[in-house]
Amino acid sequence: MGIAIVGAAARSSSAAAENAHGSLPGQTRPAEPAQVFERGQDALNQNRLEEAERDFRQVLELDPQSGAAYANLGVVYMRRKQWTRALESLDKAEKLLPQVAGIQLNIGLAYFRQNQFLKAIPPLEAVVRAQPEAAQPRYLLGLCYFFDDRWADAAATLEPLWDLESKQLPYLYVLSNAAHRAGRKDLDDRATEQLIRLGNGSAQYHLFVGKYYLNREQYDEAIAEFAAAADRDPNFPFVHFNLGLAHLKKQQYTQARDEFLKDAALEPDLSLNYQELGNTYWQMQEDENAEKSYREALKRDPHLVDSRIGLAKIYQRQQKYRAALAEADAAVKADPDRPDVHYVRGQALLRLGRKTEAQKELQIASSKEHARNEKQNASVPSPELLEDTE
Repeated sequence: MGIAIVGAAARSSSAAAENAHGSLPGQTRPAEPAQVFERGQDALNQNRLEEAERDFRQVLELDPQSGAAYANLGVVYMRRKQWTRALESLDKAEKLLPQVAGIQLNIGLAYFRQNQFLKAIPPLEAVVRAQPEAAQPRYLLGLCYFFDDRWADAAATLEPLWDLESKQLPYLYVLSNAAHRAGRKDLDDRATEQLIRLGNGSAQYHLFVGKYYLNREQYDEAIAEFAAAADRDPNFPFVHFNLGLAHLKKQQYTQARDEFLKDAALEPDLSLNYQELGNTYWQMQEDENAEKSYREALKRDPHLVDSRIGLAKIYQRQQKYRAALAEADAAVKADPDRPDVHYVRGQALLRLGRKTEAQKELQIASSKEHARNEKQNASVPSPELLEDTE
């Protein structure tokens, strides 16, 4: 999802460029930035991305200070899922047009689409402050808080959307779960009652009721709901993934493996299928399959910290300590606030005889573990919520 920024800013900045590129009698007058921008805007609206990119780059040649051209280039790259280029363009746009909330929203979206929820939070917070009534940035911000286990923030951010979203099962699932973990019983009860009230026997309904039970560690009830969803539609997205999670929680590794493989066949690009397969194979002590699965996960999403940790643990078990340290280093870089990444790195350093560094890492792990224990337990992975925001 991307929001194309209107061309008003480009037009307002085009006069100086027009004067600078004025033509002498008998010469062909160069294109004006506003005209080229409008042509690019039309191409973008019709999803002719190559033309749009060419036109917005031409605008920038004529007017290097056109924040709107940078903003729309960012949208072009977002639609292509070229996230690095999108963020480079959007960052330039924000510097030139710091008050345009749509640019900050697209920056938040670019991070959100890469599952980098911590980086998505600041720009989305800025948008919500500027436009508290806007539904999309508020919903996305609430999801980011939810994925970061900030339960009270998630509940408070999402509650104002009740009138708009309370007939949507994903919203009710997130709100009830966040409210439950934040200790807001009244809101939890209201969202749960509404979730039950909307029951229509559909696969989606059974999926989210199953998620409700799964987050409350009622695994048998969750499995029954996921099985009911599969009965309604055996190819319904994420049903087999969640069945796999429930069986994994119950240490039923063969069943978990089979369900993740089923979901991977239906959704071959879902990185979490391969990560959870890696976790399952690790428990089954099938290191070769676990390593292969983690690599497949990282191929699809290089930001998956659990896959890095999984690889590090495999290499430690195989006494490949340098390889373990390399994966632990990547995990620390990706999420330095997680205590387990420092613990795994400390163990690798210790095995390599680097005792001073190892002790430092283990101390960091201990201090961060204490801080994390002040939070309630994390929720289970919920890729179906990302699908809901497409």
